[in-house]
Amino acid sequence: MLLKKQTVWLLTMLSLVVVLSVYYITSPEQNMSDMATLEEKKEESAKTVENKKEAATEAKDGKTVISTAASDEAFESLRLQLTDQRNQMKEELQEIVASTDLPPEQRNDAYEKMKELDDISQKEGVLETLIKSMDYEDVLVRADGEKVRITVKADKHSRSKANEIIQMVRTELGAVQPVVVDFQPGK
Repeated sequence: MLLKKQTVWLLTMLSLVVVLSVYYITSPEQNMSDMATLEEKKEESAKTVENKKEAATEAKDGKTVISTAASDEAFESLRLQLTDQRNQMKEELQEIVASTDLPPEQRNDAYEKMKELDDISQKEGVLETLIKSMDYEDVLVRADGEKVRITVKADKHSRSKANEIIQMVRTELGAVQPVVVDFQPGK
């Protein structure tokens, strides 16, 4: 009788350990990594704000002078904002796809939109690389569905260079969307 009680307790404790191990592996670790990501983003945004304050200085005539470091950070912050917006849209679409309450057509539409978002972000990266290869310091490509906005950091700009960029965008995206090219002064 005593042996059976010990066996039952042993099996109970082992099963409890297994259940807790599975719970620990699946749930808390994911939440902790999400929290760490949020904390890192907060720290990065705080550093970006501090660096922008340091980069902007008052000139003798009272005008604000912004160094190249601030404009580089502006490009990066815009990229981060765009990435965050797209990730949020993807999460919403993933919830729609995962929902069993919705009709299959609506879930398929959400899945197609997710694929479109991935394709657009991939094409934007390719375009940025191609345009940078044309000897530009930095490039930011944003395609939002209505139009394609391209911001190029360059010392010199011309209409012919802008037309080259527009043609490159149209061949890469295969779109008839309006393309806006904006040149910002470099170093």
